[in-house]
Amino acid sequence: MRRASNEAGFGLIELLIAMVMLNVGILALVAAFSSGSIALGRASKVANAATLAEMQMERFRGVKYTAIVQDTTEWNSAVADATWTADTVYQSNMKAPIPAPKALVPTVTGGVCTGSPVPAACDPSRTATAADGRSYRVDTYLYFDTPANGQQLKTVTVVVRDPSQTNRSLARLSSTFDSTTGQ
Repeated sequence: MRRASNEAGFGLIELLIAMVMLNVGILALVAAFSSGSIALGRASKVANAATLAEMQMERFRGVKYTAIVQDTTEWNSAVADATWTADTVYQSNMKAPIPAPKALVPTVTGGVCTGSPVPAACDPSRTATAADGRSYRVDTYLYFDTPANGQQLKTVTVVVRDPSQTNRSLARLSSTFDSTTGQ
């Protein structure tokens, strides 16, 4: 009997320790599920942004070289936008282009850019809805570049951003076009 009285309360302490350990394990699982959910959401945004970037680039791949232009009015709006002009493509290649090898592609009024709204390929900065139903900002940069021993190329860079976090890009795609793709 004496031994039993010395062990009084140990069952309660063991139960409390077991419950604490169980809670730690459950909280670790909840944290893992939470971080997994956040990662999946980010991956979904990146995948949808990449699809929008590819769709925008395909618009340029589907037209003749001379039709790879941007609308003058939309260009002026884009140049007035701090997010558009803060991008490294604009800062490095378009802000103050050196006459050679880089230069700006002239904008147009009318022609292939006629319509309301302006065709997506002619708009340097627009909002598009992806398959996930979210809106994304699609910025398109267009300039001339000339390799050291080659002919002048039009370089197109498409950057897709989350409109609520415009300082980070979700997708970035660049391609060059030369005049042999047709006049």
